[in-house]
Amino acid sequence: MTEPRFDELIHPSTRLSLMATLTAADWAEFGYLKEQLGLSDSALSKQLATLEEAGYVTTERRLSGTRRRVRARLTDTGRTAFQGHIAALQEIIAEAAGRPGGS
Repeated sequence: MTEPRFDELIHPSTRLSLMATLTAADWAEFGYLKEQLGLSDSALSKQLATLEEAGYVTTERRLSGTRRRVRARLTDTGRTAFQGHIAALQEIIAEAAGRPGGS
C-alpha cells in the first residue's frame, strides 16, 4: 500500500496529467505527450525538465535519421511519488464525502 503524500510539485494540472500519462507507458514519445496534453513544445519541455530535476522523470534524446527524438518515462521515485499523491487526493475526497453537506 502506498503511503498518502500530497506532492506540491505534481499537483499543478499540467504536471499531474503528464505524470498520469506516463504511468501508462514504459516510454512515451515527446510528440505523443504533446498531442495528449495539448501543450506547445516549450511548455512540455519545461514540465519535463521540472520533473526530471526532481528525479521523477528521465528523458532520452536520440537521433532518428536526421531528426532528434525525445522520449520520457517515470522513474521509480516518480511512480512512488505519483501513487502517494493520488492516495492523498483520494483521502481528501473520502473525508469530504463523509462530512455533512458532502456527496
